[in-house]
Amino acid sequence: MRVIFMGSPEFSVPVLDALVAAGHELAAVYCQPPRPAGRGKKDRPTAVHARALELGLPVRHPASLKGAEAQADFAALGADVAVVVAYGLILPQAVLDAPAHGCLNIHASLLPRWRGAAPIHRAILAGDAQTGVCIMQMEAGLDTGPVLLREATDIGATETTADLHDRLSAMGAALIVDALERLETLVPKAQPEAGVTYAAKIDKAEAAVDWTRPAVQVDRQIRGMSPFPGAWTTLDGARLKLLRSELASGSGASGTVLDDALTVACGDGAVRITEVQREGRGAQDAASFLRGSPVPAGTVLG
Repeated sequence: MRVIFMGSPEFSVPVLDALVAAGHELAAVYCQPPRPAGRGKKDRPTAVHARALELGLPVRHPASLKGAEAQADFAALGADVAVVVAYGLILPQAVLDAPAHGCLNIHASLLPRWRGAAPIHRAILAGDAQTGVCIMQMEAGLDTGPVLLREATDIGATETTADLHDRLSAMGAALIVDALERLETLVPKAQPEAGVTYAAKIDKAEAAVDWTRPAVQVDRQIRGMSPFPGAWTTLDGARLKLLRSELASGSGASGTVLDDALTVACGDGAVRITEVQREGRGAQDAASFLRGSPVPAGTVLG
């Protein structure tokens, strides 16, 4: 098929690769414009932009698709379908209608649960047992369109947003290739009205750990915020990011370290921290961190 691909972050790259590998003709790749990043604040292309250039594909990165010229340029590509995954811009109706088969979105949740910006984070934060990927026919509403295909997966007990991100990206890539192969025969199913939830964008203010909360909630917060923005506490007055954890046995005053393995008491139960990151340093597993910076039992965090 003649495909327009629309995506920006790393999550979208495996999908682009899968479409190319499946032999589809990529009419153009749309992504967010390069933005200042790094210490030098030089314009840096998105992950999709960089990969598209490596593949020799034409790239477009308009700041908006609301103008008549941008919409005409899009329609002129004569695409059979547009595949959209974490693109980052609202698609006007004229864009949604331009490809012969419309625009298909790869959404990282089991719709109608977790419509919106941060479905992977929110699934872990909420303690969902399962999540998955949906291939959705896009319409004007926020992730409200009918679903063509869906695939579910269990969320592991120690899985982080980063882990789940990578698994769902690979699932989405395989599922969209399947959807395009069977597009003529797939029957879109309207989303049920019951069970709608919204995955609001993650606010950095949500990342500070409150040790008085139950251990199960603290554990979800640590895993759900990893790697970005990174749940954090303080140790000796300095911020310490907590990137991985697991539920552990033990009890004590909230925030108190219970042993020499970084097990921390919560309001109910305890969590064992298994990966951390000090300010200005790289991530370390807890054992390596503790060899260089012992945290004795009785230490109170944050």
